[in-house]
Amino acid sequence: MIQGSELRVIGEDGRQLGVMSKGEALRLAEQDGLDLVEISPEANPPVVKIVDWGKFNYQRTKQLQKNKRNTKTLEVKQMRFGLKIGEHDQGVKLRKITEFLDAGHKVKITVFFRGRELAHKDLGFQLADKLIASFEETIVVEQSPQLNGKQLNFVIRGNPAAKLAQKRAEVADKADEPKEPTAVTEESETQE
Repeated sequence: MIQGSELRVIGEDGRQLGVMSKGEALRLAEQDGLDLVEISPEANPPVVKIVDWGKFNYQRTKQLQKNKRNTKTLEVKQMRFGLKIGEHDQGVKLRKITEFLDAGHKVKITVFFRGRELAHKDLGFQLADKLIASFEETIVVEQSPQLNGKQLNFVIRGNPAAKLAQKRAEVADKADEPKEPTAVTEESETQE
């Protein structure tokens, strides 16, 4: 299935064997009892490697699995607010949103309207602005508030620059804390 007539061949140990014809490269691979695998078909000339196909495929599969394991899946969490939410309930929901943001998730906030509340869309936008302002600079508004039917939606995520500044401030505070003086007792003074 290798298309090129002239190929750059790499040996099993990783050494470059040079540019040679397709037939010559296949003969070298057969002598070692190995396979000829095309590594980079778009290169000029195409790059092929003499390898054990089973081992090569196994290692590639394992690497893909490892990469998949190491990727962090970002979930979009959702929090719903009614237009007539109380201060305490709002505080509870804001603490939960903060937990989501600290865990690295995005949060979709929905302000929903019931019945005649839809006539007061401006109150929904005011609530959205109040929620955004309560987080100050610790968030980034990824999607600004948009009215969609009976819901006002917007998406926020944590601001990594603000987290970094907060950590630096904490480290600086710990360095500035005065150390407790050691107590000198009368006995130690009199013994000298």
